[in-house]
Amino acid sequence: MNKTALITGITGQDGYYLSQLLLERGYRVVGLLPPERQGSVVKLDDLADQVEIYSVDLRDAQALQAAVTQLQPTEIYNLAAPSFVPASWNDPLGTLDLITGTATRLLTAIRHSQLATRFYQASSSEIFGAVQESPQSETTPFRPKNPYGAAKLHAHWTMTHHREQYNLFACSGILYNHESPRRPPQFVTRKVTLAAAGIKLGLMDKLSMGNLDAKRDWGFAGDYVEVMWRMLQADTPKDYVIGTGVLHSVKDLVEMAFNSVNLDWQKYVEVNTTLLRRDEHFQLVANPSKAQNDLHWSPQVTFEQLIENMVQTDLQRLQSGQVALIE
Repeated sequence: MNKTALITGITGQDGYYLSQLLLERGYRVVGLLPPERQGSVVKLDDLADQVEIYSVDLRDAQALQAAVTQLQPTEIYNLAAPSFVPASWNDPLGTLDLITGTATRLLTAIRHSQLATRFYQASSSEIFGAVQESPQSETTPFRPKNPYGAAKLHAHWTMTHHREQYNLFACSGILYNHESPRRPPQFVTRKVTLAAAGIKLGLMDKLSMGNLDAKRDWGFAGDYVEVMWRMLQADTPKDYVIGTGVLHSVKDLVEMAFNSVNLDWQKYVEVNTTLLRRDEHFQLVANPSKAQNDLHWSPQVTFEQLIENMVQTDLQRLQSGQVALIE
């Protein structure tokens, strides 16, 4: 019998790559999508007609209970969250309910349905926040610095409490920055690759950036959904830090993107002090050794390959008129 996977946040970057992976492995894939978001299924492109969409308000506990009871999922991947971390300051309570509320309602639904459903909670390196040590592992203290990180931490502990109190198979992946050509343009990686492609084609003149010395642990989203799946195939539910363990600066990112289209980045990039973020002084970098040892997982796509792929994809999109440039 085919396994059934429910995914919240299915139309996001991770939802796409996870759906692709699960479909390739013979799963029935069902996206839980709020009624007002039904139109966003087009973002799944070639996968839109291969997945099922179940319309449900993620804030409605009874409706989520009905969905779990009806669909009887083997696995649930809770990816629902605001896509852009800084925006969480605009609606802290809404962020908390979408992230923690959805996780709590889904875990409660699993418990009440008495199914052996395995649950994955998408956590984030943002829960580490003001770190006191680098790199960070599963034992690093949590000190989130924004409403998004605080909500992710609350959901992480909620998942942990359900696992310990009710013996559910539930686990959390503490993921570091992971990118792909499917990233929205407000993310720095996509902003840079889109600009490099746009300048190469003569559609843009300049790229305004903030702190070029800021460093991040960047990986490929397609690699990270693989480890989500592996976590739910394990004998014992455990939480894992997932990242590359390598830091790259924004300057590295810019240089690599422009080099891939044979341009000297210094001729086109200007630093705009209004784009500097207050929290750039701390460094989030993963120690993924536990995942490497337990799950035999390691990133397959290098940072260089990732950025090259993103730039080339943006070149093709711009040439075919598929994407608008950043305003």
